Amino acid sequence: MAFIGLIFFSLAVIGYSSAMRWIHVSPYLTWITGILVQIILLYIFAMLGLLKFGIWAVTSLGVILLITRLTLGYFGKVSFHYEGIHLFDAWMIFLGFVMALVLLRSPLIHYDNFSHWATIVKFMTYTGHLPRPSDTIISFTSYPPATALFIAQFVNFVGFNSGTMLVAQFALIWAASYAIFATLRDRTRGLNSMLLCLAISISYVFNINIRLNNLLVDYVLAILTMAALVGIFIYQQQPKLQMAHVALFSGTLLLVKNSAAFFVVIIAAYYLYMLIQRINADTWFKRTLKIARAWLGTLLVGALPFIWWEIHVKTTFTTSKHEISAQAYSHQLSHDGMHGFIGIGQQFLKQIFNLGSLSTQGFLVLNILLIGAWAIIKYACHHPNDLLKLLGVLDLISILYYFSLLGMYVLSMPFDEAITLDGFERYMSTTVVLNLFIGAIVLVRVIDETFYEQNLTERGPRNFQSIWTKNGYQLATFLVMFFSVIMMYSEINGTNFTNNYNRRTLPVMITKVAQPWTKLNDKKILIVDPQKVEVTTYYAGYLANYYFFTNNATGQAVFSPKEKAFRKNLQQYEYVAVPKYDKKFTKGMKKFYHQKVRTGFYKVHKNHLTLISSSKKVN
Repeated sequence: MAFIGLIFFSLAVIGYSSAMRWIHVSPYLTWITGILVQIILLYIFAMLGLLKFGIWAVTSLGVILLITRLTLGYFGKVSFHYEGIHLFDAWMIFLGFVMALVLLRSPLIHYDNFSHWATIVKFMTYTGHLPRPSDTIISFTSYPPATALFIAQFVNFVGFNSGTMLVAQFALIWAASYAIFATLRDRTRGLNSMLLCLAISISYVFNINIRLNNLLVDYVLAILTMAALVGIFIYQQQPKLQMAHVALFSGTLLLVKNSAAFFVVIIAAYYLYMLIQRINADTWFKRTLKIARAWLGTLLVGALPFIWWEIHVKTTFTTSKHEISAQAYSHQLSHDGMHGFIGIGQQFLKQIFNLGSLSTQGFLVLNILLIGAWAIIKYACHHPNDLLKLLGVLDLISILYYFSLLGMYVLSMPFDEAITLDGFERYMSTTVVLNLFIGAIVLVRVIDETFYEQNLTERGPRNFQSIWTKNGYQLATFLVMFFSVIMMYSEINGTNFTNNYNRRTLPVMITKVAQPWTKLNDKKILIVDPQKVEVTTYYAGYLANYYFFTNNATGQAVFSPKEKAFRKNLQQYEYVAVPKYDKKFTKGMKKFYHQKVRTGFYKVHKNHLTLISSSKKVN
């Protein structure tokens, strides 16, 4: 059934992609554009309380679109330009397939998977609706559901587990990554296309804090922003399509995470710049009016889904973690005071100027590379270029994001988390990755402009200035291709290593003793965890809530040596999960219950525990 579901879902994605081509979307943007259209449609159904129906309706529509496209194509009414398979296509297909296979066998480990990202997918998959006030298993109710909707759609047909969720998110990322090749002037030049492949593989170096085997959306924000900017650039002569593209990508980004507002501002600024470049009028006033109307109208349409979401959050929930609220910000400032602000600021500056920081290293490396490329192209190739201007823009983006991030720590994060700059490298990786992609795109186009033959129709194997430049080009192409493959395999092997390293972690061990529950319940469950830090940080509790689909799960690492306290504590729960051997718990069970308990999943009775087989589904 999973295979049939995968085929059905894949046909739907192809159908949407074909429909995008029909309305003249770039072939390299059709995949991600089609996926975002599905997300928006799913969002509408979800907000109307029809998510289950919506998943089937949206997916079926994709299949219908594909059948229609094939039928019309057969009768000669629709035709699409086909460029053929390029070197980067083979790179994307082969390495994407290998990465997907690795992710399919990967467990979820990161804390935030269980505190929200995986839990919301599971919730929508098995309940068929968005969280309500009574659904307390979802803590971060203000987080928009864009990626979760797409993942829920995928697992609805393929089956719900960690691997399928990861593959779904990777499909979204890989589809957006493909958009980068739309910027190539000449897609037959192996050097240029492989440089962009290398940029994709290098981007995962700066995503190493979470990797691809997590459902966190920090990398998704960067790759979707890149795809949005690419579309604005290539649709310069298609104003209506450009407007629809900006509205779609801005609207979806805002539904990925609240912090996406920063990246939507970048998109809006670039779109405004392109409008100023394109729109002309008889008078200054008319030109300004036309630009303002197009810009503000497009952004308003893009903001409508998020406005709808904010209204939904305000009217549905009384309070929500990390929500956008002036009252919450005011309370945070009054609670921490100036002393707290100064302390957080000092830690922030230390982190920025720490050369061991991966984000700082990325900032410095990008500056060095672009300055070096500018000098070589200008003085060695005698070709003036705007790489220094670009670098100024990218550095400005980084600086503004630093201030944005500092504001988040001060205004919306608890002091004990803010003072340690919790998640700093993860948050900053988004901007580093985005700047890397922008820098790579512009650099590749500048390199293309330095080639001997500028007439793209005349280019061929013999169009080189000399045999030396031809040999140098071929060697450079081979080296870049080699490193792009090696770097991507490094990410693949790194994910495999992480999976192997984590084989004794709590999320993996719990699968050895119990089946996951799929029916939302309020059962009281105790998860015994010998690692105190996993209990005090609520990691064990969030994991148990996700795994057993309840909001009454608790992690515990310390047990009383006294019989009355031990029994009283245990009798609070209906079930006990012991994924790892805990000496104190085993000793207490032996002494007070006269049972030998090492690991397993147990039903709690008055004077004993009953082992439940790991192959048995309780709910």
